[in-house]
Amino acid sequence: MKTQPIFKGAATALVTPMHMDGSIDYETFGRLIDWQISEGISALVIAGTTGEGSTLSDGEHRAVMKYAAERAAGRVTMVAGTGSNDTAYAIDLSLAACEMGYDALLAVTPYYNKATQNGLVKMYETLADAVTKPLILYNVPSRTGVNIEPATYAAMADHPNIAAVKEANGNISKIVETFALVGDKLDIYSGNDDQIVPILAMGGLGVISVLSNVMPKRTQEICSRFFTGDVAGAAALQCELLPLTNALFCEVNPIPVKAAMAAMGWGENAIRLPLTPMEEAHEKKLLALMKEQGLL
Repeated sequence: MKTQPIFKGAATALVTPMHMDGSIDYETFGRLIDWQISEGISALVIAGTTGEGSTLSDGEHRAVMKYAAERAAGRVTMVAGTGSNDTAYAIDLSLAACEMGYDALLAVTPYYNKATQNGLVKMYETLADAVTKPLILYNVPSRTGVNIEPATYAAMADHPNIAAVKEANGNISKIVETFALVGDKLDIYSGNDDQIVPILAMGGLGVISVLSNVMPKRTQEICSRFFTGDVAGAAALQCELLPLTNALFCEVNPIPVKAAMAAMGWGENAIRLPLTPMEEAHEKKLLALMKEQGLL
């Protein structure tokens, strides 16, 4: 149910820097948080898909969330990735994030065990009943194997703790249908960097972005141009950045963005199995596009 927007603009789905031995690189993590804030990002999402939350141990997940909240120190809206295919665990992790002072929670649909549409409603309402901060529903069927249908959003839209949607189903027609059903009740954010302007045009409030790891200011600019009435300028910037955006998704996220961040000096190109470092040909193309944009 809409109240005040959690954020408006671009939120970075932040990487979790790691050392080559797999341990968390907190020194780089802290500098990265400071840089993102100084670049004017609207919000930070911690330990989500891009932050490799699925391969963080429970202790690491909580430690990463705690460190990020303390480092941000109220300077920016903070969202914790706390979803799980185990609802009880999602509740436990979400309650911890609430206690740490997070502004909102990002909860992905259950993966592997999946769920029926009725199961999604029951799971999300159970989670929303248990927590004290607003919930962003995260729909990314290409990774989880389950899609939240527009009618299912409508069934949950009146819950006082269900506030927004990160929509990454890639299907603009379904997204338009969702706006028609719940656009006055749920805030909708693009979950895909190549669909920011189309979703803003339907009434969306921004994007939860991978691209903004490497270009926070310019990703934010797409949104700010749109919100100030420069729709053509927002569209032109999105088109300009499309080749880089596509390169950041030429392999499974966050493989490419981890390589990109390392190339920019944000720690080592370390990623946890089952993900592996970027293939050489893909990395060469990515780095060339980054040079074109002045990032290297």
